[in-house]
Amino acid sequence: MTVPTHNLSDADLAAALAETAGTLLLEVRSSGLLGDKALGKAGDQTANQFLVHALRHLRGEDGLLSEESADTKERLDKSRVWIIDPVDGTREYGENRTDWAVHIAMTIDGRPEVGAVALPGLGLVLRSDRPTLLPPMAGVPRMVVSRTRPAKEAVEIAQQIGAELIPMGSAGAKAMAIVRGEAEIYLHTGGQYEWDSCAPAAVALAHGLHVSRVDGSPLVYNQSDTYMPDLLICRQEWAREVLDRVAHLVNSEA
Repeated sequence: MTVPTHNLSDADLAAALAETAGTLLLEVRSSGLLGDKALGKAGDQTANQFLVHALRHLRGEDGLLSEESADTKERLDKSRVWIIDPVDGTREYGENRTDWAVHIAMTIDGRPEVGAVALPGLGLVLRSDRPTLLPPMAGVPRMVVSRTRPAKEAVEIAQQIGAELIPMGSAGAKAMAIVRGEAEIYLHTGGQYEWDSCAPAAVALAHGLHVSRVDGSPLVYNQSDTYMPDLLICRQEWAREVLDRVAHLVNSEA
């Protein structure tokens, strides 16, 4: 029976798109025909073509921002805007790792209202409309950081609070590690773009996690400049201490 896709809720559509794009990406990778860099490029383009076509067909009145498509300013006049990252963690995808993701988010007036983050290598799709109970926290806090270029601020604050550093690939994988109870803190100060954090932010917020810029202000999306300098996603129990330590670190360097 054909699924009436036009009748899907935004949350169901986001999850279906994330899961389907993840399946496509796994099939492209399993072909074994391409090396790391070529595989990453092919994956990005394949997933993006599918996602953009689907959203234009199913949500044509909404705005759209994708990492892999040329940006247009028409989205700025829209209340509802989809923000997608076809492959978050292209390097990890090309290296046959599992710490990469597919991000599908829908914002309303700049707020991340709906999100789905697929972790295809793990066979998981985490959704903003289906939050689960957070697992118990570890006795020693765990902080996820970039496996290739961990931010010095994150490393310094981890030392201050005695946190264990967990190197990991994509931003989506890091944020979902907090949701899944694999870590307590994701602090990033190395700069990202809206598509790197929008879907993870929506999922994290739905699970009751703290989500903000490192000055404590909310993440705001669908801006003319899509660059986002920093973020903090963490368990509520650690938010105040991490924010205070970041502020002290910034003030001491001023």
